[in-house]
Order: sequence, then C-alpha cells, then structure tokens
Amino acid sequence: MKDKKNLRALLKSNRVLVVPGAYDALTAKIIENEGFQAVYMTGYGTAAADFGLPDLGLLTMTEMVENASRIANAVSIPVIADADTGYGNPINVHRTVKEYEKAGVAAIHVEDQKWPKRCGHMLGKKVIDIEEMVNKIKAAMDARKDPDFLIIARTDAIATHGFEEAIERGKIYAEAGADILFIEAPRTKNQMKKIPKLLPDVPHLINLSPRTPNVSVEELNQMGYSLAIYPGICLSATILACRTDLQLLKETGKQRKFKDIMSSFTELNEFLNVPYYDQLQKKYSNDTDVH
Repeated sequence: MKDKKNLRALLKSNRVLVVPGAYDALTAKIIENEGFQAVYMTGYGTAAADFGLPDLGLLTMTEMVENASRIANAVSIPVIADADTGYGNPINVHRTVKEYEKAGVAAIHVEDQKWPKRCGHMLGKKVIDIEEMVNKIKAAMDARKDPDFLIIARTDAIATHGFEEAIERGKIYAEAGADILFIEAPRTKNQMKKIPKLLPDVPHLINLSPRTPNVSVEELNQMGYSLAIYPGICLSATILACRTDLQLLKETGKQRKFKDIMSSFTELNEFLNVPYYDQLQKKYSNDTDVH
C-alpha cells in the first residue's frame, strides 16, 4: 500500500471523494483509467460476478480477500474493500484485518450485522449488540500494522432499530476508534443531512445504493460527507450492456460491429499493458524471431 496514494491524505480535501464500485480487476482498471482517485470493491458485485450468488453471507473471508488482492494489484489508486461482518467474533476480525492489509487495500468496512449478513439495502437484516461491535472495532484497530490502513465502522441499525439508534451506535463506534463512520441506508435526504452534523468528529461514508436517495456530488459536499461509494455502477452497466447485445444477437442473428461497442483491439491491448509484457518477453527471450 505504501506505493499507492494515501487514502488518509485524500480525505483531507474539503470535497467528497467519489469512489465507484468495481467487482473485478478489469472494472477497477477502467475506474482508474477514467480518472477516479480511489476504487471500492463491492461485496455484492463480488458475490454476483465471481460466483453468481446473492449478497446473503454466502462468501468466505478468503474468497473476498482473493478478489480484493486482484483488484489492489491491478491499480495504483487506493482500494476500499467490503469486509462484511469481519467473518466472526473479534478474534476473526483480527485475522480479517491482517489478511486484507496483506492484500494491499487501503481500507475496509466492517458492519454490525448478525451472520449470515445481507446486502445493506435488502430487508430482513439483524444487528449484533453494541458491545460486541465495539470489541470488533478494537480488535481491528489492534490488528493493523500500517496506521494509514483505515477501519470503517458500518451500522445497519436504521433498518432494524431506527435512525436515533444508528446515530447512537455511530457515536459509540467513533469513540471505540473507528477512522470513518458508515451509517448505512438513510431513507430520506433529511436523514442524510443530519448524519454528519450529529456526528461531526469523524469522516463519513455514504453508500449511493437503492434505499439511499440519489443525490448529486455537490449536495453530498454541502452535507459534509468525505466519501461516496457507488457499489453497483459497473455491475449494473455490465448487466444492461450484456442483456442489450444478447437480445440483439438473438433477434437478428448477428452481433453488433466491434467498433460500435468497444475500443479497437490495439487500444484494448494497450489498456491491458501488452506493450510492457512484450518488452519483458524481448528482454528475457533468446528467440530472435519474436515479433
């Protein structure tokens, strides 16, 4: 992580950091190529794209870390990764932090849901006791080696206990040492506005997903958010594009021209850094016929 731009430094800006969601290394590279300063590894997208599964706590820590590692190795910008509940009790959280840090990500968020967890924008969630989550946060803080590896504490209590309970949990989680607070799924703009004002001592992350009002980046700046993640943006676009072109093939018996749907083959290979590997091949090859 030391060779990447520091996420903590990025958060010192007075403007919200816009962080699109990637579900694999390719979408992460596209996000970086489009000029974004950080990328978010989505758990929902990891489950859906890598395994064809819903985000219902069906993936293990090692499966999530493997994807986080691939994404972190593919880009030079900081990666914020979904770490679900930390995959067990505080001792498990301790190991989870170590594994994600070794994978090269800049930050993880750990939530206070009961396992098996559910996507934060699905119904049917349950949360653990505050004391248990506090111990998870403390374990996470103790486990990290790099002080610039950030721990984001997420609460899903709005859905289970209401807005006031979520704010109270946020206050306690900040006092436990969390670097950033993530109050999941506020239901109204008014709730969104209140969160940073009621908990002003730490940076705030907002998740722009279905149950959260879809507001502009400028509005988020005015509200006082430090991070805005867009987990489903690449996954949704991919699904829509696939369905559109598959329907076209089925209806017409012919695919769209490549030049209409993607960069030229040469441009795609340049994006994937083929020239770099060609140079390596020439450097280490004794074959004078390599072209």
